[in-house]
Amino acid sequence: MARSGLYKSEVQKAREALLARGQRPSIDAVRIELGNTGSKTTIHKYLRELEEEDGIGEQKRASLSEALTDLVQRLATRIQEEADEQYAARTNVIEAKAVEQQAAMQSIEAENARLHTQIAAIETASRQFEAALASAQEALSRETIARQLAKQEANSLSQRLAENEAHRRSLEEKHQHARDALEHYRLAAKEQREAESRRHELQVQQLQAELRQANQTLVGKNDEITILNRDGARFMAELTHTRQAVRTAEENAKRQFDEIDRLHAIQSAYGQLSDQMIEHQSRVAELQNQLASSLGEQDKQSSQLRNLELALAQARTQVDMQEKMNVQLQELLATGYRPMPSHSQSSSQSQGELPPR
Repeated sequence: MARSGLYKSEVQKAREALLARGQRPSIDAVRIELGNTGSKTTIHKYLRELEEEDGIGEQKRASLSEALTDLVQRLATRIQEEADEQYAARTNVIEAKAVEQQAAMQSIEAENARLHTQIAAIETASRQFEAALASAQEALSRETIARQLAKQEANSLSQRLAENEAHRRSLEEKHQHARDALEHYRLAAKEQREAESRRHELQVQQLQAELRQANQTLVGKNDEITILNRDGARFMAELTHTRQAVRTAEENAKRQFDEIDRLHAIQSAYGQLSDQMIEHQSRVAELQNQLASSLGEQDKQSSQLRNLELALAQARTQVDMQEKMNVQLQELLATGYRPMPSHSQSSSQSQGELPPR
């Protein structure tokens, strides 16, 4: 478009510079001298005014061709104004549509950024969930191993307890046999003493010797009984310790069962997290579909924007062609172009003339 705000003094300086260099001050030459700025219509108007001020236009005003020139110039000016108005209107419409398309593209880009941010947050949450799941699985594996070890220890303690119980019963049976034997021996000795008291005095020494031997045997039996009592006390202490170990193992097993319940709760939470992850994945797929739809809409709007730019280029081309036509008309008028008179004008002129004498 031509530069607005062109002054007549600027056109006059450019015209004088061309005349000083011996060049013809045409519209294109003046416009080039002005730096390819200014409307050609405005430059033509100012050139005509300067020529009229110099007295050049006074010689052409009286002719019929000058009236036609003025008419053509006004027509060219009107065409140029209408072309400028249409160009400005189309430019405003196209620029408004371009602004709308730009705003829509910015909105789509913001939505795409938001979707990318949301997808990144979902992926971060998914990675955190996978890490928590791996940690929970590792803890479950450790607890399972600990539970198996506790079961093995409890089985071992139970086996040892059964062995100790069998040994204790064996010791009690031996102790009872010893008591029974001692009691039987005492009864036998009493009966023997009662029988020997009725026997002859000669057998007293033999009985005393046998009694001493029996006493020695009894001392040995008493020592065996003391040893058995010590073993029984030791086994009772071991049995008490074993029972404490069994109670400790039962408490550990109870804690293991509580931990297993907690792990079951963790597994249930893992199932819920898996369902949430599936929902997040479906949401991610939906967001990706929305993103693809947004990109398709963006491509469609980009195509519309390219069509608008093509229409703008065509409008500019049309305006340039109109300006070229106006310039050609103005140059024809400036070179003194005279249109041929019509048939009616020639006949009227011939009727107004007198025949020669």
